[in-house]
Amino acid sequence: MHANEKDHAWWQRGIIYQIYPRSFMDSNGDGTGDLPGITARLDYLARLGVDAIWISPIFPSPMADFGYDVANYTGVDPLFGSLDDLDQLVEAAHQRGLRVLLDYVPNHTSDAHPWFVESRSSRDNLRREWYIWRDPNPDGGPPNNWVSVFGGSAWELDPTTDQYYYHAYLREQPDLNWRSPAAHAAMLDVLRFWLDRGIDGFRIDALRQVIKDDQFRDDPLDPAWTEGQDPYLSRVHLHSTDRPELMDIVHEFRALADSYNGDRLMIGELYLPIERLIAYYGADGQGLHLPFNFHLILTAWGARRVAGLVETYEAALPVYAWPNWVLGNHDRPRVASRVGAAQARVAAMLLLTLRGTPTVYQGEEIGMHDVDIPPEMIQDPVAHSLPGLGLGRDPERTPMQWDASEFAGFSSVPPWLPLADDFATANVQSQEAEPKSMLSLYRRLIELRRATPALSVGSYRQVYVDDDLFIYARELGSRRVMVALNFSHGERALPAGVGEELRPVLSTHLDEVDRGVLRANEGLLLE
Repeated sequence: MHANEKDHAWWQRGIIYQIYPRSFMDSNGDGTGDLPGITARLDYLARLGVDAIWISPIFPSPMADFGYDVANYTGVDPLFGSLDDLDQLVEAAHQRGLRVLLDYVPNHTSDAHPWFVESRSSRDNLRREWYIWRDPNPDGGPPNNWVSVFGGSAWELDPTTDQYYYHAYLREQPDLNWRSPAAHAAMLDVLRFWLDRGIDGFRIDALRQVIKDDQFRDDPLDPAWTEGQDPYLSRVHLHSTDRPELMDIVHEFRALADSYNGDRLMIGELYLPIERLIAYYGADGQGLHLPFNFHLILTAWGARRVAGLVETYEAALPVYAWPNWVLGNHDRPRVASRVGAAQARVAAMLLLTLRGTPTVYQGEEIGMHDVDIPPEMIQDPVAHSLPGLGLGRDPERTPMQWDASEFAGFSSVPPWLPLADDFATANVQSQEAEPKSMLSLYRRLIELRRATPALSVGSYRQVYVDDDLFIYARELGSRRVMVALNFSHGERALPAGVGEELRPVLSTHLDEVDRGVLRANEGLLLE
């Protein structure tokens, strides 16, 4: 390891790979992915060159929101296997130098969780305070105007006790009350349970929702919202999310992780403007290791827009904060569908050469795109509760495409969601044999990143930007690497004087390159 790399943690040097377990690999022929399926594919992930896998929820659940409605935080749903299967996966991953991160869902449980079953049984139950209960308004309506991310009021009247409970998401997902000392302590014990079993860290779900205003004031209306838009955007979520007192809990999460040999990782899911996002590093650097930066997903694709985003983010980061970048996940349209197949290769070079920890969503490395889901096969509750708004998440959750066999090597039976129509050519097996494939590009980029400390831990400096080109340098000591990205569908000459003393090392086209010209949709790495 290079001397300068020794000063950086594994997660600063490394790459995270997100696995959506329902769709990664089915080992038992029920059409749904599972933990033994992930274990069977660990060699593929080791060859790809990633450093950690983050596995979306695998806990016991009625699956109203596909596992984000947790009924038992310390078990494994039989759909995915057993606790033994998870232990075996962790051991096998560690043998291959891969770390394992789990989802942690602190904001809400399932309404089938024993805690909520007790809480709703009577007003004087000991677990009543573990959830957020309020009397109706004088007119019998909800206690305030807070709305659910998944549509409608965030309050549900429970006829048994004639009070409303709060749910930021589905009504089957009641929110925990983190102001309850007992609930708070129980949720910290959940982290200890998994850390004691050797889990290497967590991606914390819906973090900004965890603490709510203790006065339950109405959220202001957003005057920019119009009918036909996502109803959640009709409010400015001043009182229901991103509360200042949440940082006290974030500090607790970090301190708990740090008490386990100092290399456990805490990532937070935070859809926030950059100035709010960076607050979650903590004023003293003792907050989250990585508040997820989703702005590449949310920013319009173009050289000036992306370069401006990178500059804004880099300028906002405190000196102790480590950046991170994401192109896609299980909740957002795939990058290949957002920017097109040709530009997805440019996006791959961007992701894997910017300063900071990259997260790759399963299938990005083979160029998987969103799949049109026939109405009768729609699974996602968001698509049902908010029809016609295009917010359903099934298109980006379709099964991983392993080979050209009948069910793409994912399963021996029809899978829980339909396969992409191009799986016979866009799959791991065919791309492993194709030297210019997207998979070959990802492997080459990851290999270069691992072999070049300037790319993994070096500084970032913008060199040039115009309507089509974004060029930046990564530097460490005397070593300099330059990345030139052509966001246009036409050929562009490199600007005079830029990179003239450098030699081309890698093109996203994976062929011979002309050092002075960027072809259409080409990224070029020079050294």
